[in-house]
Amino acid sequence: MSDRCKAEMRNGSLEELLADLHKVLAVEASFPQDDLSLYYLIDKKHSVDESYVPTHLVKIQSNNFYVVNKKDIYLREDAEAALREMAGNAKADGVTLDVSSTYRSYAYQKNLFDYWVKVDGLEEAERESARPGTSQHQLGTAIDFGSIDDDYDKTPGGRWMYEHCGEYGWSLSFPKGYEDVTGYRWECWHFRYIGIEACKFQKKWFGNVQQFMLEFIDEWKKSEA
Repeated sequence: MSDRCKAEMRNGSLEELLADLHKVLAVEASFPQDDLSLYYLIDKKHSVDESYVPTHLVKIQSNNFYVVNKKDIYLREDAEAALREMAGNAKADGVTLDVSSTYRSYAYQKNLFDYWVKVDGLEEAERESARPGTSQHQLGTAIDFGSIDDDYDKTPGGRWMYEHCGEYGWSLSFPKGYEDVTGYRWECWHFRYIGIEACKFQKKWFGNVQQFMLEFIDEWKKSEA
């Protein structure tokens, strides 16, 4: 774990931490076993293969629960089920969630990253976009909501997501003030599905910072291998 992760982890007993960790890992047994774990660490240092495509992708379109802003986009089946439940409850609160970007293939991400390099230069592109193979979108469990800009947090959807997303297993991936941790600037529109138990664990022990928790789980698994 990074020094900042260690410094910002909640103080508590080792027994309590491990008990909560084992709850998170126990849930993992219910995940699809023919696909990557919802806890898979993917970032600037950890990638997936160019050929990787999630096994259980489903095409999504606008419905009674949420709005889809693009054609021919896909999401992993378990993430879609969680999105549907979350969006249904948001709608009951008078809020409609708009889905703008979901699964991206390696090739799609390469074209996107290359585009931002041409527009903004490499240094700025690295803050704005993932290199191919390192994007959470390739996992099929990440969503960009709304207009994909810095004003999303001021919208009804953005405010509702910040307050309630963890109740349905969704987590903000790139929070404000943690660019040195995630490698990316604040993205108020980008959420990843990791499951309810992991969201509880993340909030209780890691200051609700997804990257800290995923690094911790990854290092724990490697130490136990």
